[in-house]
Amino acid sequence: MATQSSTTSPFRATFQSNSNPPKTLLSLPGSFCRVAHNAKSRCTSASWRLSASSSSYGGATKLSAKPVVKQLLQKRRGVVRCATMEEIEAEKSNIEKDARARMEKSIDTVKTNFNSIRTGRSNPAMLDKIEVEYYGTPVSLKTIAQISTPDASSLLVQPYDKSSLKSIEKAIVNSDLGLTPNNDGEVIRLSIPQLTSDRRKEMSKMVAKLTEEGKVALRNIRRDALKAYEKLEKEKKLSEDNVKDLSADLQKLTDEYMKKIDTVFKQKEKELLKV
Repeated sequence: MATQSSTTSPFRATFQSNSNPPKTLLSLPGSFCRVAHNAKSRCTSASWRLSASSSSYGGATKLSAKPVVKQLLQKRRGVVRCATMEEIEAEKSNIEKDARARMEKSIDTVKTNFNSIRTGRSNPAMLDKIEVEYYGTPVSLKTIAQISTPDASSLLVQPYDKSSLKSIEKAIVNSDLGLTPNNDGEVIRLSIPQLTSDRRKEMSKMVAKLTEEGKVALRNIRRDALKAYEKLEKEKKLSEDNVKDLSADLQKLTDEYMKKIDTVFKQKEKELLKV
């Protein structure tokens, strides 16, 4: 009878299971589920891995917590949450409010620029754009002096600090107002001469230019708001029809402020042409 060899096949030994396998310290089955699209729920199974570390192949298996936490955070970061209707409405409202506020500031800027253009009558606002070198710093004239109108054809500038009289006088001379200051050491008096026909035409051109600059500013504000709406459309928060409706409303708002600028322009033009 042939003698049975007690030698184990090397191939069998390779796949033979250990009678005393190392015990796993922790088992983390399960999956991480979140709603990702419409009403359908999709679950992505979490891939939990254990890191074995030992001095020999027969050592105990140890759990590495860092990869597990990292994978969990990655899963959470990957979740996309759709904006609610309230959030979308809030974004639309903010865009409109911002556009309206900026348009109001544009109107105020146009009015300020118009006030700095002198007419045949005295007006303290004529000096609003004059800046004075005060202790090495340019400051607005109206912040360092009191400006009044004793009569319809003169202005009185009374500085809070008399040492600034020469600086104020210099600033007025260098301005484009065409006024000659009279400094008596206490106050500065300005006589407002009547505008010549040529000067009135020149001023009218300047007013028309400022008016057009104001309208360009309004168009730029409308453009920025449209870009904001288009961004919401790309983010699938607004439909194409929504953007069209909002664009129409934005155009109405722009037209409203265009009319305001035209009204201010006509008022200023009337002042300039008044004899």
